[in-house]
Amino acid sequence: MTSVSSRPEPAGAPDKVERRRVTVEGVVQGVGFRPFVHRLATELGVAGFVGNDSGSVFIEIEGARRTVETFLRRLRTDAPPLSQISEVRAEPMARADGEGAFRIVSSRVAPGARTLVPPDVAVCADCLRELFDPGDRRYRHPFITCTNCGPRFSIIRSLPYDRPATTMAGFPMCAACAAEYHDPGDRRFHAQPLCCHGCGPRLTFTRAQAAVTGSDTALSAAQRALADGLVVAVKGIGGYHLACRADSPAAVRRLRERKARGGKAFAVMARDLATAHRLAEVDEAEAAVLLGSARPVVLLRRRPGAPVAAEDVAPGNPLLGVMLPYSPLHHLLFAPIPGGTARPPEVLVMTSANLSEEPICFDDQDARDRLPLLADAVLAHDRPIHVPCDDSVVRVVDGRELPIRRSRGYAPLPVRLPAAAEPILAVGGELKNTFCVTEGHHAFCSAHVGDMGNLETLRAFERSAAQLATLCGSRPVRLAADAHPGYLTRRWAEDHAADRPLHLVQHHHAHVASLLAEHGRLGEPIVGVAFDGTGYGLDAAVWGGEVLLLGRDSHRFTRAGHLRTVPLPGGDAGVRNPCRMALSHLAAADVPWDPDLPPVAACSPAELRALRSQLRSRLGCVDCTSMGRLFDAVSSLLGVRHRIGYEGQAAIELEVLAAGAGGTPPALRLTVGTDGVMDPRPMLRGLIAGLRAGTPVADLAAGFHEAVAVAVAETVTSAGRRAGVRLAGLTGGVFQNVLLLRACRDRLREAGFEVLIHRVVPPNDGGLALGQAAVAALQANDQRIVDRPQFRPANDPQT
Repeated sequence: MTSVSSRPEPAGAPDKVERRRVTVEGVVQGVGFRPFVHRLATELGVAGFVGNDSGSVFIEIEGARRTVETFLRRLRTDAPPLSQISEVRAEPMARADGEGAFRIVSSRVAPGARTLVPPDVAVCADCLRELFDPGDRRYRHPFITCTNCGPRFSIIRSLPYDRPATTMAGFPMCAACAAEYHDPGDRRFHAQPLCCHGCGPRLTFTRAQAAVTGSDTALSAAQRALADGLVVAVKGIGGYHLACRADSPAAVRRLRERKARGGKAFAVMARDLATAHRLAEVDEAEAAVLLGSARPVVLLRRRPGAPVAAEDVAPGNPLLGVMLPYSPLHHLLFAPIPGGTARPPEVLVMTSANLSEEPICFDDQDARDRLPLLADAVLAHDRPIHVPCDDSVVRVVDGRELPIRRSRGYAPLPVRLPAAAEPILAVGGELKNTFCVTEGHHAFCSAHVGDMGNLETLRAFERSAAQLATLCGSRPVRLAADAHPGYLTRRWAEDHAADRPLHLVQHHHAHVASLLAEHGRLGEPIVGVAFDGTGYGLDAAVWGGEVLLLGRDSHRFTRAGHLRTVPLPGGDAGVRNPCRMALSHLAAADVPWDPDLPPVAACSPAELRALRSQLRSRLGCVDCTSMGRLFDAVSSLLGVRHRIGYEGQAAIELEVLAAGAGGTPPALRLTVGTDGVMDPRPMLRGLIAGLRAGTPVADLAAGFHEAVAVAVAETVTSAGRRAGVRLAGLTGGVFQNVLLLRACRDRLREAGFEVLIHRVVPPNDGGLALGQAAVAALQANDQRIVDRPQFRPANDPQT
């Protein structure tokens, strides 16, 4: 913050009148900032004006010097809850104009400038109270909103953020709404989505080609359909959900079959926090996240006897993804309807309206094409969604959020880069894709796009990238992509780069860079532990058990350690069948495939013969150092999961098993060589000995987690000591495992390290694009990069 003030006046001196020009940057549009400034100025009795331009809020303020200083201080301390101020600049003006009042002026365009776009947020307490007040004119209005809540990112077409630039442009305000909109003392002053029953969007319920309109009529029909066990598509803020009763096994199974969901868990929406407490164990910090303005899905430990069809909603998983209603429409769907006959639901499965691996349905024409195959009925409205935005997902670790999917409620809030760079588009990874657009000091991370395995997702990526670049005012002159030659995102970047430089960033380097970037620590030396399932290594192997050393030039790295290499047999087939990965690890450890071992028993004789031949000849095998694949192998070895139906299933179930261990974990060990290679062979032999000795598998699973944490601490400590580095970081999808995350963090802290973990972007590939953008920005600012490699081997004297 830069403010200009003079020395204090001597006691008894008159308080001089002065005028200042103030610029406020950050998330300051669409959050009630101008009304706040007007109220503050009126309270303090100062004159001037406030307005929006396309990059900031501009203010001219005139009054007594001490009062002006108070005004500038309270701009930050009293700012609206949804605002995020990044900078305040105050400059003295040559003279005071003698104005007698403070006013809000029309928006103007500042060439080349862009303000930060706010995310969509949950309906506020004031609007919720009015929603259920029979005396309020917006009683039971599904689109009630004010300057403190409601849709933002998903409805903005362009900036400045004014109603004509949103999807509310087609809904002219009635006289009553217009009066509120223009009243500086009203909570809805300049609330762009403002509307009421008379001038706002309309609800429609459609089933079997028959449609009914009107809020309560449509809601009543939707409640009856849900009570009857039907799947209802519900148009929300950022797209359509598919909803069904969470306590109906038949309804949940029907929904799972239609989405081709496999065994992956569904999220549920609970009517209120009390209902959430009946579903799961909710501590104070988790309750605060559930009730926060972002309203993400929070992964919680399910209670026995929870009022859901547990094994159909989240098969084999004691964690349950729970969210609370965040739009007025959601609240109405869970509330009794005056004169209604259907009992409102308490808990609904709420999942994105799409086939698995496809992008969320948000466009009304797309809905007409796709939803008949997925839903029995549709509850929709006629306010267009401009930008799709799926639900965010988090876990709560040590009272703070660990993002799993960063989308609604968070996107597109930026991460600040240490130095301004040329505009960059980083296209992210192949799974859990997000992308990142940079402009100046800001890196704007997109909402969740999905897995880049089909044309529909690619189109969604292209559309969303163009929309975000427009909102950010960015025209990328550089592209960044994962180095994997088979990734669709890399091929897209190559096809669209034209004469623009394309930066290929190694997968795990991007993970570590994203962690540094979100903490504002780029340029600081770090030993980063990047554990995941698959990442293309610079030797063309499958990396994923990496310890990387980054110096003060964060755009280069040294591979300081890694998991011992084993063959990954059959590529994706090896990933889908953890038993095959277990057998590969056993073969590498010279452990016979005895029939009493669970992965051996899980395979047919023909599969065993084929796998033995494949590992002997190495045909169809690729070298692999993946920690994710080691978790799969151990899951199979302990008889937990031999075949998976979704990504990470075996590792998730292994974590759950370990977290429930009641005994003392056995002492297991991965040895660490002087070259930083972590060897799991002694640990695997220990697990087998424990199995044969009758040690509970939960204790063995817990012992495995502890053994990995010990090896991580040993490897990081050795690398840090050699390089003089005391900062460590934990990143990559494996660190969604909270048990392992805490164990590694605690061991590293005991060894004297400061430990960074993810709090802004996910540790999984959903955070990859931020790291790609950060590396590309640093490379663009360092001309030496043209003749120095991004990667250095551990024996390079430069390290």
